[in-house]
Amino acid sequence: MAMLYKLYGQTGKEISAVGFGGMRFANHDDIAGNAEVVCHAHRRGITYFDTAPGYGRSEEIFGAAFKQMDRGTFHVSTKTMASSPQALRTDLDKSMSRMGLDHIDFYHIWCIITPATWRQRLDGGAVAEALKAKQEGRVGHVVVSAHMAGEALEQMLREGPFEGVTLGYCAINFPYRQQAVEAAGQLGIGVVTMNPLGGGIIPRNARRFDFLRGPDDPSVVAAAIRFNVSHPNVTCALVGFTTTEQVDQAVAAVEDFTPYDPAHLDRLRREIVAGMDDLCTGCGYCLPCPADVPIPQLMDIYDMKTLGQSPRGIWQRMNWHWHVTAEQAAACSDCGECEDRCTQRLPIRERLKFAADIPAKCPEE
Repeated sequence: MAMLYKLYGQTGKEISAVGFGGMRFANHDDIAGNAEVVCHAHRRGITYFDTAPGYGRSEEIFGAAFKQMDRGTFHVSTKTMASSPQALRTDLDKSMSRMGLDHIDFYHIWCIITPATWRQRLDGGAVAEALKAKQEGRVGHVVVSAHMAGEALEQMLREGPFEGVTLGYCAINFPYRQQAVEAAGQLGIGVVTMNPLGGGIIPRNARRFDFLRGPDDPSVVAAAIRFNVSHPNVTCALVGFTTTEQVDQAVAAVEDFTPYDPAHLDRLRREIVAGMDDLCTGCGYCLPCPADVPIPQLMDIYDMKTLGQSPRGIWQRMNWHWHVTAEQAAACSDCGECEDRCTQRLPIRERLKFAADIPAKCPEE
């Protein structure tokens, strides 16, 4: 059985089509146990390992695993939210120390939420400092992680010096960032997708999303991963693992798998949109909003409610993933222009009222 590998943009690096996302370790104090999951993934052919200083003790866990792995057989991705050169250097030094590395293969300018965030990182000197670290050999490739919509993301990719981008992309919300994925391909930029399983929503609602499966897909999880890696511009789909069994399931989805041809992928996209029913696909046709309400992000939050996400999970999606507020939802003027443009005829104004009532404080489980 052979893992699927793909070239990362124009870097010349070939990485596994499934990457290990280090955000979801169950118990961060169990360094050795979690490190064994990482080592197991490496033995199964995964070569791209993604972490961040804000993921609990993830960098320490990866560092413990990397001591047991041949450095020439894997690629490390981590991130910084720094705006200034000094802060970026501090972050880079700490990440390298925690993981026991002398360089980071893919170093992300992290968590670009708005065009203003991008300008802050660029004008503050962080991007230039990352490029300097690359010249010194401490960084292999300067890349970016962003949560913006496709159009804004495309503008940043065309302006920035990046060799790769990490963005959210899955069968639930692919229209929201399709424009950026297409632009990345035109620019020769590698694409790593985060949350290819919808942050766990797809496997937890396997029956509802069974329409994703084709005749050769053994499970909904396999279908969702294959949907991502079949796109010719997508290099790698990041999956957050907590157990070796989860690793095996994801690896099985791409072993000896030939990506879907473009015609099949186009048909699948149309079927997904048709099968979404009352879930927003994030196409963005509702925009622009006269009140500047971030409608697609807020509609995604309502999707989480529809799919049975807990109040705490909904709050985290709103505040940690999208960085939008109840006040923004409450700014809706009730004009109805968004509903007139919505191709799915969704009750957008009603759903914005739900988002407007989400509390400021994170609910307890």
